[in-house]
Amino acid sequence: MIAAKKLLRAQIPDLQARFDALTRNIEAQVEAIERERAQAISPVPEVQFADLDHIDAATVARIKQRGCLVVRGVFDPARVEKWNSSIESYLADNHYLEKEVGKRGIDKYFSSLASGKPQIYGVYWSKAQMDARQSEELARARRWLNRLWNIDQDGQPVFNPDQECTYADRVRQREPGDASLGLSPHVDGGSIERWTDPGYRNVYRHIYGGDASQYDPFAAAYRTETHEIPSPAVCSMFRTFQGWTALTPQGPGDGTLNLVPIANAMPWVLLRALQDDIADDELCGARAGRALVVSAQYHALLLRAYGPIPKVQAGDTVWWHPDTIHGVEDKHQGKGYSNVIYIGAAPDCEKNRIFLARQRPAFEAGKSSPNFAPEDYEVDFVGRFKPEDLTPLGRSQMGYTG
Repeated sequence: MIAAKKLLRAQIPDLQARFDALTRNIEAQVEAIERERAQAISPVPEVQFADLDHIDAATVARIKQRGCLVVRGVFDPARVEKWNSSIESYLADNHYLEKEVGKRGIDKYFSSLASGKPQIYGVYWSKAQMDARQSEELARARRWLNRLWNIDQDGQPVFNPDQECTYADRVRQREPGDASLGLSPHVDGGSIERWTDPGYRNVYRHIYGGDASQYDPFAAAYRTETHEIPSPAVCSMFRTFQGWTALTPQGPGDGTLNLVPIANAMPWVLLRALQDDIADDELCGARAGRALVVSAQYHALLLRAYGPIPKVQAGDTVWWHPDTIHGVEDKHQGKGYSNVIYIGAAPDCEKNRIFLARQRPAFEAGKSSPNFAPEDYEVDFVGRFKPEDLTPLGRSQMGYTG
């Protein structure tokens, strides 16, 4: 860490001027977001699933600036209600909570955050989850999301935007009144790596040298060449967007997602850690193998923009860029369950194919997804989704051939 900071500081002779320019840019965005919220306008862009082929350029530009969006009406609410009920039955019938007690503490990923883990359940292979992942609706939505990116690198495509890879993630079922704490503001998919890993330094090459104004959060170049430090819940796939599908209505106050809707916040975070007030062996709280913490101590400017997503309905989906700062409200003050299936967008590329080869045996055996703690609850679960239940699209997304 010390050597990496020394190297980066040496190669950025205009570090202070560069950071000051970024600060002015971020301040302007924060103020715009504060004005919108003061006028009861959500800063999170929204589009209709039925309109994806006709989204205007201004809306696309706003999505790219904010680094997040809601896609409404992806699934029929009645279908989603069945998924929600089936997950509840899957957990209850297989006595998940009884088995979970003996395995608490295995997942340390969020241990450096101010808040703990909310009601996230370590199941990956329920029929509802897999039906959603291999749905034609999400395939269409993710193709559209993938194409928001500039996929060119030296004249070659970094990934195939029209072919998705399945990344098995978990579910959230949060009951009204739950105060077991949420997730404080953070970024996934790499913490200290963003300063130390050569792949990440290439991603942020315009920030660490050259013309900082050339940095584009949606440029895919080098994004698939990063190497994350292995740790439970550190995603080793490339995702164009993290995301979830709402199984129940939820919004502000319902113990759900908060965002800093600024797509280029990460460059400011990176240079903040290189300022003179930060010790040589410190990166503003970043720790290996943990979520990248964003705190009031170091990042108060960004946290002025931190706030809730708009109210969403069952069947809506929420998406955020992999560098977007996000978290979960500490307390669920609403009246209904706040339930989601975590499903991001992970397009076909060599990095993701390597992960699929690790994930398939876990799927077949009912073990935890390889990126998560090896809790392996589902090995003996009744009603688990099996390889023979895959559709042709699902087989392709899981990397099965023939």
